[in-house]
Amino acid sequence: MDSTTTSPPGVAVRDPESLEKRKTAIRSAGPTKLQVIADFDGTLTRYWIDGRRGQTSNGLLQQGNAEYDAKRQALYEYYHPLEISPTIPIKEKTKLMEEWWEKTHGLLIEGGLSFDAIKKSVSEATIAFRDGVVELFELLEELDVPVLVFSAGLADIIEEVFRQKLHRSFKNIKVVSNRMVFDEKGCLVAFKGKTIHVLNKNEHALDMAAPIHDKFRYPNGYNPDSVLMKQRTNVLLLGDHVGDLGMSDGLSYENQIAVGFLNNNTEMSFKSYLDAFDVVYLNDASMRGVVELVSQLCAENQ
Repeated sequence: MDSTTTSPPGVAVRDPESLEKRKTAIRSAGPTKLQVIADFDGTLTRYWIDGRRGQTSNGLLQQGNAEYDAKRQALYEYYHPLEISPTIPIKEKTKLMEEWWEKTHGLLIEGGLSFDAIKKSVSEATIAFRDGVVELFELLEELDVPVLVFSAGLADIIEEVFRQKLHRSFKNIKVVSNRMVFDEKGCLVAFKGKTIHVLNKNEHALDMAAPIHDKFRYPNGYNPDSVLMKQRTNVLLLGDHVGDLGMSDGLSYENQIAVGFLNNNTEMSFKSYLDAFDVVYLNDASMRGVVELVSQLCAENQ
């Protein structure tokens, strides 16, 4: 890999010498010190599908109630410009995001969202994983390297996408996102844990989120997922927005390699992505380069 763009899919490296040093350090420490932190939409999933924009895990949801679908869309049209505004202070924007998420969750409950509607929405959605994602997950599972999938969306939808599109589960993958509570009829009645939104989607969310394994009850707020992750001080971070670099906030890592997927507006955004990420894949690339990277990071331990 070199620091210039190539023909599609294309890849660029910001500082090859620095990257090699970190790869060596991570390889020397071994896979027991490595964790992978990944965004979901546009990172694990493809941006383009058959020539059209793929849907996001949030965008694919249809409640089966046109009135409430319209209300959620109206919230999006009001709050999304505030989310991307460069002039709103972060403290104020955080409150706005919390407000947006809480209102949206309220509409999902009020509008009678059912788990059947989630399954139907996923089955009809235009959403797919990148080529190479299964190979990546299989390799990381074999190496016993945990994968944290962070999302400000809904864990139940993301996990249904995993079930329907991959047709299997991976014991090392944990989705850290907003989790729903359904009654015996399969209707949404509540959300678990504190709200995870776009501005707090990071390792702190491990402590905020509901326990990943419901059958366990940990005393005094002890969360073994959080404790074990903090012991893994080498990080491979995967994202498709510069803001995804904040996913490792809250973790005192020794070495981090950040891989960015620049899916669209390549010429306009290339410099900012290369300034932010160590490796940038262009034009909605496959995940096979990351599979190769993981193989290199764990080469002496396979």
